[in-house]
This record gives sequence, C-alpha cells and structure tokens, in this order.
Amino acid sequence: MPKVLIADALSPRAAEILVARGIEVDFSPGLAAEELKARIADYDGLAVRSATKVTAGLIARAARLKVIGRAGIGVDNIDVPAATQRGIVVMNTPYGNSITAAEHTIALLFALCRQIPAADRSTQAGKWEKSRFMGVELTGKTLGIIGCGNVGSIVAERALGLRMKVVAYDPFLSPERAVDLGIEKLSLDALFACADFITLHTPLTETTKNLIDARSIGKMKPGVRLVNCARGGLIVESELAAALDSGHVAGAAIDVFVDEPAYENPLFGRDNVVATPHLGAATSEAQENVALQIAGQMADFLLTGAVLNAVNVPSLTAEEAKRLNPYMQLAEQLGSFAGQLTETGITAAAVEYEGAAADLNVKPLTAIALTGLLSPQLAAVNMVNAPVICREREIRVSETRRAEPVDYQTLIRVTVTTERRTREVAGTLFAGDKPRIVSVEGIPLEGELGGNMLFVRNYDKPGFIGALGNALGAANVNIATFHLGRTAPGHDAIALIEVDQPLTAAILDTVRLLPNVIQVKALRF
Repeated sequence: MPKVLIADALSPRAAEILVARGIEVDFSPGLAAEELKARIADYDGLAVRSATKVTAGLIARAARLKVIGRAGIGVDNIDVPAATQRGIVVMNTPYGNSITAAEHTIALLFALCRQIPAADRSTQAGKWEKSRFMGVELTGKTLGIIGCGNVGSIVAERALGLRMKVVAYDPFLSPERAVDLGIEKLSLDALFACADFITLHTPLTETTKNLIDARSIGKMKPGVRLVNCARGGLIVESELAAALDSGHVAGAAIDVFVDEPAYENPLFGRDNVVATPHLGAATSEAQENVALQIAGQMADFLLTGAVLNAVNVPSLTAEEAKRLNPYMQLAEQLGSFAGQLTETGITAAAVEYEGAAADLNVKPLTAIALTGLLSPQLAAVNMVNAPVICREREIRVSETRRAEPVDYQTLIRVTVTTERRTREVAGTLFAGDKPRIVSVEGIPLEGELGGNMLFVRNYDKPGFIGALGNALGAANVNIATFHLGRTAPGHDAIALIEVDQPLTAAILDTVRLLPNVIQVKALRF
C-alpha cells in the first residue's frame, strides 16, 4: 500500500481522499527539518504547501519517494532539479487558487489607489484627515501585467471590467490569445514606459529573479504604482524602497517577500506601501480546492501512473495512461533492447513514430524509451530523470512523427548512435496491445520478447541453426521461442531466442565460439 506524508496544514479532506483511494496517510504538519529528514524514507509521496522546504538534502534521504505534491502554484520551496535527478515527479495545482490570487491583486490595486490601510489606521486613531488621503481612479488608467498566464489573464479580465486599458508582457502569450483577452501585447520596456499600474504574475526563475530593480524602475513612468502577489524575489526590495522615497514610484502593494515570514523589511513603515502576509491564496475556497486537487493527483499517480500538472515530466491522464500502456511497454522494450546491445558511449538517440503511434501523446513514450535505453548502464533511471540524464551526458535526443503508416499500422523505431556505430530496433503492436519486435539493425524479424533472451548475430551459413540448437541443448537450455531474420542469403543474419532460464557466461562463451558468430548477448526483459 502506498504511503503519503502530509507535511503542511492541508484541508482534512485531502487525507480523506487519499485514504478512500487505498493510500495510507500520515498527517504531520509542522515537522522540524531534522525530524522530517529522519522520517521521509518511509513514504512514497510527500504533500506540502509553502512552509515545508523540500531540499536536496531531504530528497537524498527519500529512498522510496515517487511524487512530491505542492498544494498551490509556486514550487520554489522544492528543489525540483534534485527531485528530477532522483526520478521523483513534482506536481502542483496551477488552477486551484488562480481566482483567489487574481482577486487579491485587484483588492490590492483598490487599496493602493485609495490608500485604504493608512486611511483606516488614521480614522480609527480618532483623526479625520479627509484631505490627506487623496486617491486616484483606476478607470481609464493603463494596467501593465507582467506574466499573463492563469492568474494574469484573470486579472486582465477583471481590469477590463473596471474600464482600464490592459497591456501585457509575456514571451509565451500568443498574439491570438492577446486578442481573445482584449489586451495589447508589448515588450517589457514598452510596458514600463506606458503603465500607470504594474502587476507581477510570473514564477521565480533565474530569468525573472530581481526583474524589478533600480534600472527597470528608471524606465517606468513617474508616479507608477506596483503590485506583487506572485513570488518574493521578483523585486529588489531595497531598490524599490529607494524609488518610493524619491517619489518616482508613488506606491506599492506587496503580498510576497524575499524572506518569509517577513518580520522586518526595507518596505515596511511607509504609508505608500500596502503589505499583506502572503495572502494571495488565503481563502477557504482556494485552500480546499488545492488540497483536494493535489490529493487526487497524487492518488492517480501512485495508483494508475497518471501524471497531471507535473513541472518536471510530461502530463499523462489516467485515460491516456491506460491507452498508452501497450505503447509504453513497446517503447521501453525497444529502448532496453538497444541499450543492452550497446557497449560503448551513446552520443544520440532518435525515436520515430509511424502510423497510429504518431497520433499519440508521444512525450511519455520517448521518456520511457530513453529509460529503457539508459537502464542497462545506469541505476535508478525512470521516465522523470531519463531526459535530464541525456542532456547532462550530451546525448542528442530527437523525436519524429510520420502519420502515414509504411509497413505496419503502427510502428515505433529507436535508433541509437554510439562512438562506433548506429543501431536501430523497431517494433509494433499485434492485436492492438501485444508488443513485437519487427526489425533489428535493418534486418526484418518478428518476435515476442520474453524474460530471458539470447541475441545472436551471425553470417548466414548452412548448418548454423542446427549447431546453435545443439549447443543450447548440450548446455541443458530449453528453447521457448526461436525467431530468425537475414539481410540476404549468405549475408548477415540474426537469431532472437527466448529460453527458460538465465544464460550463464559459460553458455554465452560456448555460443560465441561457434563458427560464423559475430555477436552474442544475453538480454532480459
């Protein structure tokens, strides 16, 4: 039975969902880092929010861990590269709190332009400073959105309802999507130059870190107002504080900070700053949504192999997983076949899909083919870390589709280039779900792969098959299936033989010494 640790304060319904699906749950929010390290080895899944830091050191202790679920959008509290290297899927819930985060952004816009927090403090202190709190209207102003994804696009819709003009910078925003939203796509510098209000909705990456600094602030309109409900670290806080003091930035509303909990910060203590303690997702509806979503996603993965909203592996629904299962078996067998025959360093791997296979979600298929290819040489390889390992080892990976079938209704071909040669193996599905090898190194051959296989490449000479059968019989090796192929009479030939027991080194040496043998390998599937 899979076992999941919930390490942060998720809704109790998350545990209920996991238990109902047959998963054992340990609900232990607030564990100290060392205690979490001591316990993590016992779990297949780890569910967190933003409080728990899933470090490389913690991941190194997680011998069984298969999935980390983040109930929320940001995964900067998780060492995703370390998890990927260990073959651990990292999931988040990018849609569960989008509405809540967008509404908080709009609330901060109103609070900022009407100075509501400072006016509230003044009024409740018994003052009546009506003339002090002169605000500005949102209507007719230009809102610049940096990052127009799930949350940013909702903010855009709300702002348009307030009769604002909306412009956006997002490298992944297509012109068509911008038109659908009713906004204008601009370069970052153009947005800085025209926006009266700027709101941030990007993840924290090496590219976006310190995006708003003194240099970028200098490109903004005097009197601009900034809102950040995305991630701490997007803004250089000391440089924003200086711009607030100079008056170049008229005000800022900040929900996220570089260091949290933020008990001290250069932005605190100013009437023109509205600060909230990371409340972007803090509604009962959002917390319930993300908890239920992450519990369901983790259960689906642990029980069916479905991968939804993963940040380090292609997504795969439960329905797709079921449909792709025979194709994944085939892809892994093909990769493993090529990998077990490979004896020198791999420089490139190409995966081709023909016919029906070309219409599938092939990203998981390529990942599992690479897993099979690398597994004979490396330990702990799976479809999560196999593409990363290829990049690290400078193995060029290509993926092509050909919708029109050539020789078979569906076909997958794996071609491996090594320091010495190029090797190809292809396969298809018989009766829709039975993997079969149909070509090895360009030699046609149809065969089913079993647990213990003997691969022999030889010169096609009379008497060879009899000599091979006699050698195996003399070694008391029982043959289950025997598949043959050749390029032309008298030229290269191959034999793929399923046997009933593992082949010893002595048996392989016996076969290797037969006349006309080129290559002998024991294969396991």
